[in-house]
Formats: sequence, structure tokens, C-alpha cells
Amino acid sequence: MKKRGNPAEQLRVFVLDCEALSLAVRGDRMMKTRLDMAASGEVEVVTSPLTLVEAYDGRTTEQRWGWVLSRVRVAELGRNEGRQARRLLAGCGLHGHKYAIDAMLAVVAMNQDGQVTVFTSDVDDLEQLLPPRIVVRKV
Repeated sequence: MKKRGNPAEQLRVFVLDCEALSLAVRGDRMMKTRLDMAASGEVEVVTSPLTLVEAYDGRTTEQRWGWVLSRVRVAELGRNEGRQARRLLAGCGLHGHKYAIDAMLAVVAMNQDGQVTVFTSDVDDLEQLLPPRIVVRKV
């Protein structure tokens, strides 16, 4: 992703956690609006592959998932991102599976250029993990 020339024109990036992605798949009006913004190029919507697994609900059709994922970029995660997440948890004094997926999502958010907003149901956890430059909003 490239930054635009003028800082005021920086790309906006929305990062979705499990609940935000679940809302999108269930057709929540606000999340649909955000996905429409992504389709029109106004924002980029990103999530982690772990979040896809966490948000899976067997009641949702594959067609619906396909529509949502056509508007969402799934970040690639590997060894380096795993290390970043581990260091992030250690720096915050956190550990264990309760924070693992949030830590990986935080790494995804921190690796984005532009104005980044994370939509989450875990505001407190993500605010601990993310620097102040990243906005955290409750869904």
C-alpha cells in the first residue's frame, strides 16, 4: 500500500477483529457501509487469517463469506509477524491464548500505512497492545 502525497490524503485503513468481521458477514449495516467504502477505493479493509478462523460460523453461507472477503485484504502472517506479536505481548506483560489472536491483529494494524482504525469488541485489550497513532473503536 502506498501513502498518498499529501498527509491529509493518506489512505485510511480499517482493521477488523473477529466481532467486526462477524458483523460484516451477518450483514450489519455499518460494517456493510465500511465494506462498500473499500469496494469504492475510499478505504482499505484488512484482517488476519487467524481472525477468519475465529469468526467462522457454520450458519453463514460460503457465498456470503465470499462477498465479504472480496472486499477485505487478508494480511499474510509468518515467522517475523509471530515474533513481533510475541515481543508485543512481552512488552505489555501479557501472555497466553487469551491475547494471541489480538496480538497478531495488532501486528497487522501496526504494519499498515496510512490512518489506521481497528474495529473491535476488545477495546481494552487492543488499546494495551497498540500505539496511540492507531485508533481503536468499539463495534
